[in-house]
Amino acid sequence: MRVHVVSDVHGNAEALARAGADADALIVLGDLLDFVDYQAHDKGILGRLFGAEKVGRFARLRREGTREESIAFSRSLWASLEDPAGAVEEAIREQYAVLFKAMTAPTFATPGNVDTPELWTEFAGHGVTIVDGGVVEIGGLRFGFAGGVVLPDGAVLRRANPVWKPYLRARDEFAGAVGKLDDIDVLCTHVPPAFPELTYDVVARRHEMGSDALRAVIAEQRPRWALFGHVHQPLSARLRAGRTECRNVGHFKVTERPYVLRW
Repeated sequence: MRVHVVSDVHGNAEALARAGADADALIVLGDLLDFVDYQAHDKGILGRLFGAEKVGRFARLRREGTREESIAFSRSLWASLEDPAGAVEEAIREQYAVLFKAMTAPTFATPGNVDTPELWTEFAGHGVTIVDGGVVEIGGLRFGFAGGVVLPDGAVLRRANPVWKPYLRARDEFAGAVGKLDDIDVLCTHVPPAFPELTYDVVARRHEMGSDALRAVIAEQRPRWALFGHVHQPLSARLRAGRTECRNVGHFKVTERPYVLRW
């Protein structure tokens, strides 16, 4: 059995269309949307709405400016639109129409934080199975899926974001989804388990969020593999936790190479 696994597609539909070649199944671990493209400022949702020059300035402020400066500039961009939420939703729908069409059958997908999962069923065609807090069998193995990213301690989830709401989940909510994954052979998530080597991004120079609930599942159920993405430039792409091979499957937008699982 040969399964290809990708994460952090971020709008790269052309590579996604090739990702399932010669595979029995394709697994997509979220972040389909290209919201802010820091390499090509004219692309992504912000590039579509505001153009390369303004996105370039936004990127510079995120990199070099203060938090207050970047927030103020971001607010000025959204204020320039008559209906910012409507414009963002239209751009999201445009990307999803292309991205879901690029998925080869059979595909099993779970959303990341840069996704709008409530729209997925509208675009997922025949042969694309959306799984979030559930288990599916592929080639005789049980694959457990949980999407999204855990909110940091003390953070408040803003349910009424006037523009766009990323898929961020309260710790208890995410743990509840993970708790539904019983007797699994392969753990499939967007967020990594909370091992420091897996959560640290060497370019951003910070730890991204990991999940203690995933680490507990690995210790208790001892799956053969734990597959995830989210951290684009990890300190370590793999870690062995007991009998479990923990693997960051890679920043697919850039690498354009799926991680290959064989058994």
